[in-house]
Amino acid sequence: MNDAPSGDTLTVRDNRTGQEYEIAITDNTIRAGDLSQIKTDDDTPGLATYDPGFTNTASCRSSVTYIDGEKGILEYRGYPIEQLAEQSSFLEVAYLLVNGTLPSKTEYEQWVHDVTYHTFVHENVKSFMQGFRYDGHPMGMLEASVGALSTFYPESANISDPDNRYIQIVRMIAKMPTLGAWAFRHGQGKPYVYPDNDLSYTANFLSMLFKMSEQKYEPDERLVNALDVLLILHADHEQNCSTNAVRSVGSSQVDPYSAVAAGIGALYGPLHGGANEAVLRMLRRIGSKEEIPDFIKGVKDGNERLMGFGHRVYKNYDPRAKIIKKACDDVFEVTGVNPLLEIAQELEKIALEDEYFIKRKLYPNVDFYSGLIYEAFQFPPEMFTVLFAIGRTPGWLAQWLEMVQDKDQKIARPKQIYTGDRGLEFTPASQRWGQ
Repeated sequence: MNDAPSGDTLTVRDNRTGQEYEIAITDNTIRAGDLSQIKTDDDTPGLATYDPGFTNTASCRSSVTYIDGEKGILEYRGYPIEQLAEQSSFLEVAYLLVNGTLPSKTEYEQWVHDVTYHTFVHENVKSFMQGFRYDGHPMGMLEASVGALSTFYPESANISDPDNRYIQIVRMIAKMPTLGAWAFRHGQGKPYVYPDNDLSYTANFLSMLFKMSEQKYEPDERLVNALDVLLILHADHEQNCSTNAVRSVGSSQVDPYSAVAAGIGALYGPLHGGANEAVLRMLRRIGSKEEIPDFIKGVKDGNERLMGFGHRVYKNYDPRAKIIKKACDDVFEVTGVNPLLEIAQELEKIALEDEYFIKRKLYPNVDFYSGLIYEAFQFPPEMFTVLFAIGRTPGWLAQWLEMVQDKDQKIARPKQIYTGDRGLEFTPASQRWGQ
């Protein structure tokens, strides 16, 4: 975006001193550093902003993803998510996010070739994965194994070389399904399945997940397409918790594997990646359509939580939720209808007509239906977030790439408001404890 005209300013009057300050407004923001000039005297620190959770603080300029929460708009590089989900593929969207433009036919074929070529992992990674406990959480396994890749590719630390950055990005997008599938198989005590480079990206992922004794795994195309759509919907979502973690850790100029491992760690948390599992638990607790009115009453009385509704950003229907709702039909056509779907649809219908929820702008979000689809694929709940991470990887890498090339970026180092004691006299242990 262009800088705002010089006339766009904010005049601030400090009532402590009576002094006025003029602060430039650019892109509807002010620079936090400009507030530091506001002080009572030269010996006192200037003003800073206090914003736990970054609820109203822009940490970067980005051209990757645009969200208008009030209108329910989500765009990757300017393209509406609805069009990408319907007409594109996950690897094409990954190219778009990382490179900023849609690929030509030649560029796309080269991109697919490069990603396909790098789906295999070093054989020592297999030994690394086998070292986890049989009941290790697959998300923890994914986090550790992605971080470990930096030791297999030490050259990845050279983040100033564009060619080197490219190959690490390709490697990570390529190997993430392999690592995720192996974590899944590890928990089941099944042998790991190597990539099949004759298959598409998403079909290959399903093969590594579910192949048994058959010579060639041939997934149902309806399932491949539905999973591809789910990966597209999760590919990026602006400056969320995990993306902020990738950028923050990446600002130290560490290799991209370590930065993305930090993003996986953030996504591991139940407040970020675990919401769709909570939706399933809620639907099972409701049990039947007949129990929904009592559940709704419990929500209004503060005794129940309506999971899968509402979003920190969206104050309208999450555009991803509408797309997932359509994908449900394709999946259930193959797997049979999840009995929880009827409860979910009735719950959505009632909530969208109820003034209590309309007034609070509580609309279904991406997690409301995604868990139902994942369960139809026969994924255990602990795998849901791994699927989320595989889809989010191109977005994390696009944000990381943008950050390392942004001359405005510095190592992340927020201010704090100190609330502890000052100037205490230290008493030696011999005096504190006595003789």
